[in-house]
Amino acid sequence: MMASDLQMNSEQLRSKPPTRCRSPFNSIKFFVLCHGMLQLAQLLVSGYLKSSISTIERRYGFSSQKSGILASFNEVGNTVLIVFVSFFGSRVHRPRFIGGGALVASLAALMMALPHFISGPYEYTVHISQSKDDNSGLCQLESSFQTPLSNHSCTQQESHAQQGVFPLLLLGQLLLGIGGVPIQPFGISYIDDYASKRNSPFYLGILLAVTSIGPAFGFMMGSFMLKFYVDIDKMSKDEIGLERGDPRWVGAWWLGFVVAASFLFLTSLPYLFFPQQMPKEEATGNAKEPRAEEEKKPLPDLVQELTLKQFLKSFPRIALRTLRNPVYLLVVLAQVHLAAMIAGLATFMAKFIERQFTQTASFSNMMIGGVNIPLAVLGIVLGGALMRRLKISTRGSALMCTSAILMCVLTALPLLLLGCSTQRVTGVYPTKQNRSLECSSGCSCPTEAFNPVCGSDGVEFRSPCHAGCLTKVLDDNTSKILKYTDCGCIGVSGSYGYALPGTCGSDCKHLLLPFMVLSALTCFIASFSQTPSYMMILRTVRPEDKSFAVGVQYMLFRVLAFLPAPVLYGTAIDTTCIIWGKKCGRNTSCHYYNMDLFRQRFLGLQAFFVTGAFVCFLLSLLVLRHRAGKQGQQAGQGYTMIDREQSPDKKTKELQNMAA
Repeated sequence: MMASDLQMNSEQLRSKPPTRCRSPFNSIKFFVLCHGMLQLAQLLVSGYLKSSISTIERRYGFSSQKSGILASFNEVGNTVLIVFVSFFGSRVHRPRFIGGGALVASLAALMMALPHFISGPYEYTVHISQSKDDNSGLCQLESSFQTPLSNHSCTQQESHAQQGVFPLLLLGQLLLGIGGVPIQPFGISYIDDYASKRNSPFYLGILLAVTSIGPAFGFMMGSFMLKFYVDIDKMSKDEIGLERGDPRWVGAWWLGFVVAASFLFLTSLPYLFFPQQMPKEEATGNAKEPRAEEEKKPLPDLVQELTLKQFLKSFPRIALRTLRNPVYLLVVLAQVHLAAMIAGLATFMAKFIERQFTQTASFSNMMIGGVNIPLAVLGIVLGGALMRRLKISTRGSALMCTSAILMCVLTALPLLLLGCSTQRVTGVYPTKQNRSLECSSGCSCPTEAFNPVCGSDGVEFRSPCHAGCLTKVLDDNTSKILKYTDCGCIGVSGSYGYALPGTCGSDCKHLLLPFMVLSALTCFIASFSQTPSYMMILRTVRPEDKSFAVGVQYMLFRVLAFLPAPVLYGTAIDTTCIIWGKKCGRNTSCHYYNMDLFRQRFLGLQAFFVTGAFVCFLLSLLVLRHRAGKQGQQAGQGYTMIDREQSPDKKTKELQNMAA
């Protein structure tokens, strides 16, 4: 009796899963939860940088080209190292590599905020004192100073700190790209290895959704953070002399990086406790995983048996072989066009809305994060659902992509007409004058002065001094400047006029609504092409080349789109500048743009990339139709030219040849 009881107990103990399986770190569901939070944190940093790029530009006097280089620099480290991810695969402890990469990214986000702490307070040119007795910044007819007021703060220490800001930001972006290399590839492969076949697509769908909405959260956080003044940690609210609508306003751009770095750090910690291998997830419900002996015997993964030298030697050959596939090449080029458009718009669309429609940076980011990106996510989901519902073929996918991008062309072109010219600015636009106006020639105005005021006649001036204003009117309760009076350059009915603080703004505010509707509609329609274009890639390459094809695709995205596009957009924007800011004798960010040229070149690039994507998708459709015709002629021979299927023996032979 005792022997049988002992035997029964030992069998029960053997049938029970090990104790470590009960730990949450041995659950693939918990891994999916952690990975979703980590990807959200990673993309939060990326989206937040895009939302604050124009603010950083204004704070440190960068040109748009410099801002474009900064925005794309994280792709440098990512592009160099992403090739090795395909090689290492499951050879390494993937969760710890993910956690280590996230810690590096967290450090990089903190480094992005560091310039705020090592540089002095933000000093905008010609600060107007709120004291009744102090008339600095106004027209001073008997002034004896001979150097511009703004030059008084140009110390050598500040100059060195200013010069170190851009390299520090670039280093932060480089580390951010390096830290992000293992996160998505290792995470997806880990989930695919240990999730059940039934749940794996669902888990990957969750990660795709998080990947799509992550930047939206970044823009929304940017909208919130930029409402606070940049030096909120260095001065009280009463000491802040700018309003949010002032073109010199700089929001607390650094605060979002501190929050995102903390989030990244917290989400990286669980990965240090996940095992290198975990028990395979069991199927739930009535569906059961097929037994190992009933499953189709998988191909030997000879890629994982290659040495690093063999892998690096074989990679270019496989990449060239993949690129010789005309359908694959055309679809990837179409996606590159769309990726370049998205990269440029994500970086500078907020700045365009801010300038063209006279909106704050906070409001512009809210429009992108709350309208454009959610509609793009919705388009991706509906495009995938439509493909699944209609069971669309490869040629049908090409037709769907071509039709969607054609509609994008039709919605993108009218955007070029929605806008208006730069407001009238005396001495700047429509006629630029390098010399002082006669009415303010005796005011000794600083050459670097930028404190826009709007005259009572509707004309803007660069500063109260340039408008010839002698006095100011203060609010008795808040001591804030209400208006400037006795302005010699503003004549109304033969007498001196007055000027209000701030820019006159453009007359295009009423066009913001139709612009956002058309812009959001373009994003929504364009996103329909994402799922079918990916399916075209997977269906038109050899089965054994699918992983490499996707890897080459992402590499081309980075090299041809994500790296050059923001720089190209930024350079195009810089060519439309009328007056550059000056500080300590050096050019800073642009004060006034020719808005007609800004709109034409910025949105013209968008139309160019959309048209390029349409041409590539159309050519891929024509190639597929040509192949279908040949396939019909050779149907008797049983030869299929589109979705090629090869025997397992032939696939194994291909991989063996690659290892040779």
